[in-house]
Amino acid sequence: MRWTVDEPVDFEVISNIFDHFSPNIYFSWYEVYELQKQKPMLFDNNRNIKRNEGANMGTGQKLWKRAKSVIPGGNMLLSKRAEMFLPEHWPAYFSKAKGCQVWDLDGNQFTDMCIMGIGTNTLGYGNEEVDDAVRSVIDQGNMSTLNAPEEVYLAEKLIELHPWADMVRFARTGGEANAIAIRIARAASGKEKVAVCGYHGWHDWYLSANLGDSENLAGHLLPGLSPKGVPQNLRGTVFPFNYNNFEELEALVNKHDIGVIKMEVVRNMGPENNFLHKVRKLATDKNIVLIFDECTSGFRETFGGIHKKYGVEPDMAMFGKALGNGYAVTATIGKREVMEAAQSSFISSTFWTERIGSVAGLKTLEVMEKLQSWDTITQTGLNIKNSWQKLADKYELEISQFGLPALTGFSFASEKNLYYKTLVTQEMLKKGYLASNVVYVCTEHTKPIVEGYMEALDPIFSLIKECEQGRSVEGLLNGPVCHSGFKRLN
Repeated sequence: MRWTVDEPVDFEVISNIFDHFSPNIYFSWYEVYELQKQKPMLFDNNRNIKRNEGANMGTGQKLWKRAKSVIPGGNMLLSKRAEMFLPEHWPAYFSKAKGCQVWDLDGNQFTDMCIMGIGTNTLGYGNEEVDDAVRSVIDQGNMSTLNAPEEVYLAEKLIELHPWADMVRFARTGGEANAIAIRIARAASGKEKVAVCGYHGWHDWYLSANLGDSENLAGHLLPGLSPKGVPQNLRGTVFPFNYNNFEELEALVNKHDIGVIKMEVVRNMGPENNFLHKVRKLATDKNIVLIFDECTSGFRETFGGIHKKYGVEPDMAMFGKALGNGYAVTATIGKREVMEAAQSSFISSTFWTERIGSVAGLKTLEVMEKLQSWDTITQTGLNIKNSWQKLADKYELEISQFGLPALTGFSFASEKNLYYKTLVTQEMLKKGYLASNVVYVCTEHTKPIVEGYMEALDPIFSLIKECEQGRSVEGLLNGPVCHSGFKRLN
């Protein structure tokens, strides 16, 4: 029986007890005991709380529990929710991050062989050159009535890297960059219907694809998204198509008055049968604005957009994540005749003019160029993929791999895949690693660090082999299975 006050629901139960005996406040514990037998519903509110749970929880886990009562979903990004990794045991919050090391609120140090700030820090956490540049402008002032000159310098640098582009607009998040690009492209084309392939954020224009059928975006990273809150009158404005299926896109263009094609250049697979070139020709022939969403893929395999690797130039492109090495800056670049349409619509925001983002972007590009970071992280990713396969072969496990080398991942060919993913996270956490079934690579993932990670992973693959042979994986887990989250593209 739980008659203590540690949680809000405990207070509700105690209040029920006092309300029952009111105005008498001198009742005995035995009377409370009899009351619980006679009216157990008064004690229901806290019956699901685990006894002495707090004694076994870290500071971050306790804070995460508090967060979920005051922040819808617990935080601002689905990919960082504790349930996506190790429900009840993921440390959830950090006190410090440097290189590829992360410290939690209890001072425990972990090597991040996971999502590295969800792909924002290709130069590692706390890169000295980038941070020094940011610190210098903080001392000089981040905001003013006047504009920050660095946004001009950054725009010129991005155009230099992409000679097909003439103009740039900046924002601070990927979702904003996607929304900006769509607004400009619709204004330029004079048409409202959009064909999409891939993941393009959370805004109304994108989720409207699921109005009427919540599975329309199922093949585009996010299955089963409910478009609640999205106006019904947006239905029929966005039409998904599948990567490498040119006939599907062509049919959409012929059936609907498509004015914009927005797509990821590549996510988990490369183009086949000149797919990107065919899309480019179709857009040109039909006078459609072609947008490449490079918020994730940019600066991973080339110094700029990954479209440079395939020799296909869009009309617009967006960059985010890696552009500021952890500082908030995103860019929408494009051809002059398209970008100037921004002047015929209202696209404006106060904090798009703050200085830190542009300064971080400039210095990040400088350091990237000096280190040739895109080559380093690609090669490291290829080595990781090769080592995963060697482990799988060693223990006769079937895995499938996905993603760009610098954003690589694997899954087990088993109905217990989600259980095994949880087991990997659980056991690697004990060994001092933030790990899952993906690694977003940074330049700080040196050869010794990767070798140590693989050495720690080896016995866990051995455990999974035992489970495939009959051992209960459920018996090895110390808590619930992780949530499935983002769906990978097949």
